[in-house]
Parts: sequence; structure tokens; C-alpha cells
Amino acid sequence: MPSNPVIAAEIAATAARLIVEEGMEYGPAKRKAAKMLGKRGLGNVDLPGNDAVEEEVRAYIELFCADTQPGELVALRRIALRWMERLAEFQPHLAGAVWNGTATRLNDIWLNLFCDDPKSAEILLIGKRVDYDVGSVTGLRGDTVDVLTLSERDAALGGEVLVHLVIYDRDDLRGAVKADSRGRTERGPIEAVRALVEASA
Repeated sequence: MPSNPVIAAEIAATAARLIVEEGMEYGPAKRKAAKMLGKRGLGNVDLPGNDAVEEEVRAYIELFCADTQPGELVALRRIALRWMERLAEFQPHLAGAVWNGTATRLNDIWLNLFCDDPKSAEILLIGKRVDYDVGSVTGLRGDTVDVLTLSERDAALGGEVLVHLVIYDRDDLRGAVKADSRGRTERGPIEAVRALVEASA
């Protein structure tokens, strides 16, 4: 539990605004919110959990973005599905805001790929003449894993959309799809994403 629930709630609400209005990821948004509110000088203040922030994000979207967010989410999921189909051999799973339904046009798409050879996804992109950048993120086990970032222009969203391909070993897939205490998974396979897209149509 956060050491001060009131402060944690303020941080969660501010982080939610940053996530929706600036397209920030949860971790950076929480840290920036804490800094903006000047709470770091108040002692040992823990940041709120992602579940608390997600609740605030959903409330913010319902209040300020109800007219635009559903259409933007569908457009992002369609892009995600196209790339999942292109990368089907790597058992792609959609994660992040586009998966959990809180994404707006400012959010990036995060796909987790599970590969026998960590370089195989790069080889496929090179073969398809897709431009990409290589970076790294913290993986499922807390280690550093490669992430390949590409962009796609989408008319419906009025600009470029970044697609991040996080590269995991094939053996990591089993642990990646475990449900949380609410019975939800943090990522979904191509069949689930296709069902979401078809339902929106």
C-alpha cells in the first residue's frame, strides 16, 4: 500500500492525464506526476499501482474523450492486427493500452514476439524492406531485451503510429499469458485481437 493514499490518488489522477493527453507510458507518467506535484520531498511516498492509474485513465477518457477515443482505439487495433498477421510465425501478442482498451491516437502499439532465434524478426523485417530502429526495454523477467521500432502512417489517425516489437525467447510465452488477480491478461494473441476488431465493425 502507498504510504499516503491521498497523495497516491493525486499522483494516479495526474499520471492518467499525462497518459491520455501526451501518450506517455505508465511508469514515466507516474514519475513525472510525482515530480509535478512535488511529492518526492514528503518522505517515503510510494507510487500508485498500475491498476489505480488505469482506473483513472478510464475515468478521464469517459469524461473528456468519449466521442473520439473509441474510433482511435479501433484504428490502432487494426494496425496492430495487420502487423500481427505479418509476424504470425513469432506468436505475436498485443500489450499495453491498445490491448486493454485505454489507448488514444497518441499511444504507441506494443507487440511482444516470441522467437526461437532473437534475430529472426529482424531478418523478416529486412526481407520485407521495413525500416526500423533497435532499442531495448526491461523484459518480463526484469532483464534487458531488444525492441524493434517501426512506424506506419495512418490516415484515420492523421499521422504516424509507432509500433514496438519486443523480442522474447519462445520459452517466455507461457509466463507471459498468465492472468492477474482479476482474471485479465496483460497481453492477447492474434485471435483475441482479431475478435476485438471484428466486434468493433
